[in-house]
Amino acid sequence: MEKPCSLLVHFDKGSAAMANEIKADLEGGDGPAKADAMRRAISLLINGETLPQLFITIVRYVLPSEDHTVQKLLLLYLEIIDRRDPAGRALPEMILICQNLRNNLQSPNEYIRGVTLRFLCRLSEPEVLEPLVPSVLANLEHRHHFIRRHAVSAVSAIYRLPHGDQLIPDAPELVERFLASEQDASARRNAFLMLCACAQDRAVAYLLSNADRVAEWPDLLQMAVVDLIRKACRSQNRANKGRYITIITSLLSTPSTAVVYECAGALVSLSSAPTAVRAAANTYCQLLSSQSDNNVKLILLDRLNELRTSHRDVMVGVVMDVLRALASPNLDVKRKVLDLVLDLLTPRNVEEVVLYLKKEVVKTQAGDLEKGGEYRQMLVQAIHACAVEYPEVAGSVVHLLMDFLGDTNVAAAVDVVLFVREIIETNPKLRVSMIQRLIDTFYQIRASRVCSCALWILGEYSLSLSEVESAIATIKQCLGDLPFYTVSDEGEATDSAKPAQAVVNSVTVSSRPPVVLADGTYATQSAATETISTPSVAPGSLASTLNLRSLILSGDFFLAAVVACTLTKIVLRLEEVQPSKVESNKACTGALLIMTSILQLGQSSYLPHPIDNDSYDRIVLCVRLLCNTGDDVRKIWLQSCRQSFAKMLAEKQFRETEEMKAKAQISHAQPDDLIDFYHLKSRKGMSQLELEDEVHDDLKAATGGFTKDADDANKLNRILQLTGFSDPVYAEAFVTVHHYDIVLDVTVINRTKETLQNLCLELATMGDLKLVDRPQNYTLAPESSKQIRANIKVSSTETGVIFGNIVYETSNVMERSVVVLNDIHIDIMDYISPAMCADVTFRNMWAEFEWENKVAVNTVIQDEKEFLNHIIKSTNMKCLTPPSALDGECGFLAANLYAKSVFGEDALVNISIEKQHDGKLSGYIRIRSKTQGIALSLGDKITLKQKGGS
Repeated sequence: MEKPCSLLVHFDKGSAAMANEIKADLEGGDGPAKADAMRRAISLLINGETLPQLFITIVRYVLPSEDHTVQKLLLLYLEIIDRRDPAGRALPEMILICQNLRNNLQSPNEYIRGVTLRFLCRLSEPEVLEPLVPSVLANLEHRHHFIRRHAVSAVSAIYRLPHGDQLIPDAPELVERFLASEQDASARRNAFLMLCACAQDRAVAYLLSNADRVAEWPDLLQMAVVDLIRKACRSQNRANKGRYITIITSLLSTPSTAVVYECAGALVSLSSAPTAVRAAANTYCQLLSSQSDNNVKLILLDRLNELRTSHRDVMVGVVMDVLRALASPNLDVKRKVLDLVLDLLTPRNVEEVVLYLKKEVVKTQAGDLEKGGEYRQMLVQAIHACAVEYPEVAGSVVHLLMDFLGDTNVAAAVDVVLFVREIIETNPKLRVSMIQRLIDTFYQIRASRVCSCALWILGEYSLSLSEVESAIATIKQCLGDLPFYTVSDEGEATDSAKPAQAVVNSVTVSSRPPVVLADGTYATQSAATETISTPSVAPGSLASTLNLRSLILSGDFFLAAVVACTLTKIVLRLEEVQPSKVESNKACTGALLIMTSILQLGQSSYLPHPIDNDSYDRIVLCVRLLCNTGDDVRKIWLQSCRQSFAKMLAEKQFRETEEMKAKAQISHAQPDDLIDFYHLKSRKGMSQLELEDEVHDDLKAATGGFTKDADDANKLNRILQLTGFSDPVYAEAFVTVHHYDIVLDVTVINRTKETLQNLCLELATMGDLKLVDRPQNYTLAPESSKQIRANIKVSSTETGVIFGNIVYETSNVMERSVVVLNDIHIDIMDYISPAMCADVTFRNMWAEFEWENKVAVNTVIQDEKEFLNHIIKSTNMKCLTPPSALDGECGFLAANLYAKSVFGEDALVNISIEKQHDGKLSGYIRIRSKTQGIALSLGDKITLKQKGGS
């Protein structure tokens, strides 16, 4: 059974022989030997051993010792052992201990007095404490501050006991006089905390009488002042609110960062006036720039984010101060800063924000920046979000970002090209310059996905004659000379695009016998996958521009199909803008030659992977279109793709707008709510901040800002019945789930006519749950009730079970009675919440996560969309698949769901279902996560809920 203790040291289990050795050392040893024996005895006790035979030995041989170390260990021993008998009374031997404690309290040695007073703070036996009270009070006037400090703590601990007011009835008056004359900072803090806990009115009176000197007090006392102000405003009337705010404002200039942080939080809780919120926000920003600890920075950013949710207009003014935190090298801090700033964008500050982000992008080009590629990707995504919401700022950054299309960080390059694709559609004025810039930088691109997107942009937005011709020339230059491989008489593979100075290491595969040429000679054929071994190749040289060629020769035939489609669009548009048919036919012939060369390469058996069927069919379709093009087909290829893209962007913008509206808190005021008009009140003695607060409170009352969000019906749903109505003890629990712990408020009712003694709520957990502390024993009068609170620690997102029983004694029955409680199942839904992420991020996490749980669809629901909505509601997840992708009736449905836990864990779900001929749904639901617990728990939840109904 776990017991609270201030000392925790691992020690192996003891034995009878070890206990005898300890006893012998205590009886006959000197000071160091006794100290060592006491250490071993304490270590055995805190590891579960009882050692009842040692108590009398310690009383006889250790109690009289004058060694300070032995006396200190004796107090630790007395703190650990059970000082009560089974009936709840103090042990008779404690009377002997009492005399020793009184001698210690009167000892000429300050250390002995101090540690003894500190030990008395942990005693709860009135029989032992009563004779010691005069000695404790005498120590309040000792000359040494170490003793006075612990003496006032002992007075506070004794007075707060169940019958402590009988032991020291005038404790508040004594402590108040002590506080008025004390000079030591720690002693004053202990005295002030005692008044705050036991006589709050006296503490408030002392604070208000010394309000002008609070800024000069030590930081320990200032922290206690802030805590008192918070409690006083919650428990008392708000008549002194203005004076409290004045005190808090004066403390914002103290040198202690801990006090300043607490004052900022207290200021926001006291007042919602813009001046107070602005002062708190500025304080957080100053701490954000002055503190070097990353954890502190993350906490401060969380506080600023809380201010943003309720005071966005005020937070807009500190955006640039928040941006300075990007100087931190930690990526988590940078990510939080960018997320916070993006939520505070307005037409007034967006240009400044984008300019600052632009400077940060330039800084990432320095090679000494740690994780520069990841940081650059975050900046690109942030600039993308700014440009989408405020298109007028796109022109100032898009050309700079296009320099990173060839970034070695592929993810950052992908973000840049997606940004370019969206801006070129939404900003027609920038199209000409962006197309020219893309053509100039196209040869730098080295990633296949970036090339594909860039080619699509060239094919859709190269509209003028010069742009079309430049795009064709750029693609041809990046593809190099045709064909992609040649057949030589000597059986060597040569690359037709090889520069004269470069040496190309080509791979020759001779697994197939040589072929017979038309003239009767033998020859072999092979595709050249070039590896330029020239020591230095200029960036503008031919070798460095063959990015498309190298990617296609590596077997990327999807990119080859994109090249074919882009050439088809450009040639069709050239026929519209080029008056000369000769030039159009020449471009068409060149495009057909490229496509047939790709097909010839793909059908070659010497490549590791031949061309896939989809890419082959796509390229063949392009060849047919160029050979015979109708007006309807031309319209589809030149207009429909761009129209579909514009429609997708509009739908995306609409979906984001709807989500923002859904997040907005809508509150309504009741018709009979009271509104105080501050204009009719006396303003005498009120500060400007108090006046603003009055106005703000009136506005909140008028708009329903004070309306409670929590619904009483939802609270009732969280009450769980633990016992039956016919049991002698009825119990029910109200479960509150916080981020990292669960609080059980258990109501226990004695339904009998007898007094229940030593009633104890015994709880145990299964799963990643741990009981923090064991509830104490209580005595329940007939038909009375008791509130018992239990805290349970949560370490991961996993379904857990809490079970236990209630044990009690009665005067008639000698044995203890037991009432078994119903199990409390902790639902995983309490820990996960819907979240959004980009499709690219979802796919990357899906490929990275190693835990997968596959659940077969087994439901009575026969409509695909109805089943999807049921799963979304049951799992509390967000559907990432847009509604447009789910429209229509085809008998198939595939959707991605995403949620995030309070521990930062990601939960990914993919639903793939098909409607059978008999109307039933079949398919699978796949759950992936980084940890096993969330995958299994979410799978169990889906299995339980997928049948439909409630």
